[in-house]
Amino acid sequence: MAQSRARIYAFVHIANNGLSGFPVAELYNIDYAQVEACAMALAENPDFLLGVKVRMSENVIAKHGLEPLKRGIKACEMCGWPAKMMVHIGGVETKELMSDILDLLRPGDVLTHCYSGAPNIAGVFTNIVQDGKLLPAALSAKQRGVMFDVGHGGGSFDFTVAEVAIPAGCGPDTISSDIHVFSGNSPGMPYLPNVMSKFILLGYTVEQVVAMATTAPAKIINRAPKIGTLQIGAPGDVAIMDLVEAQTSFVDTRNNKREGKLLLKPVQTVINGVPFGRPYQAPFAVR
Repeated sequence: MAQSRARIYAFVHIANNGLSGFPVAELYNIDYAQVEACAMALAENPDFLLGVKVRMSENVIAKHGLEPLKRGIKACEMCGWPAKMMVHIGGVETKELMSDILDLLRPGDVLTHCYSGAPNIAGVFTNIVQDGKLLPAALSAKQRGVMFDVGHGGGSFDFTVAEVAIPAGCGPDTISSDIHVFSGNSPGMPYLPNVMSKFILLGYTVEQVVAMATTAPAKIINRAPKIGTLQIGAPGDVAIMDLVEAQTSFVDTRNNKREGKLLLKPVQTVINGVPFGRPYQAPFAVR
């Protein structure tokens, strides 16, 4: 964090070994979910921590059901400030468990990969859209203030899920990329401007998708109004993009294709008033 030019905020993992997908996922052993240690980390770092992260997919938590999420919520409640949960879904163990997860989430908590179509280990679709219908628990969660985050990534966005969930009342609150070394090389191209363009295709305006990638996340993490805006006094953070009118084929993470006519194309990024790729000016320059 200290050497990054961008401001970094984080959710701390309920598992004390962090995210460890290979060779064994972090919560196959529930003993790694250390409530007191997690709460202490939150208590000591409220300046950059936002809350607790847990991955609730079957291939991460095995047969531990709601226990990892319950421990995460307990850590949030113990830390002394209103920490949030961020809950990763995609292939949870059973259809019933998905509803139970949604029912446990509190207003302000974040459901990420909300439009995932990833199946569980047995190949069953167990996410917020089941048998072609939105789960009532998903709509109930949305209505009581649970935040729905896209988190596209390399395996967590399915057009067919979004196309059912959005008109049924579960539109996204925030658009995010879940970009990392593996997802960045996947066919869905989950770079943020491309993910934003997919939601223009799904019926949102340019203004709406920009808000869902800037001001909305800032409000959810309680960093508004200075972060995610261009108001006077805010840091000079700007993403410059062209809105290109051209026939474009978009692909999700399950190889579903959709054709669109608008594409946001990145041009330049400015952080704290300095174009990214250029050195800081004096007195911050090292020479």
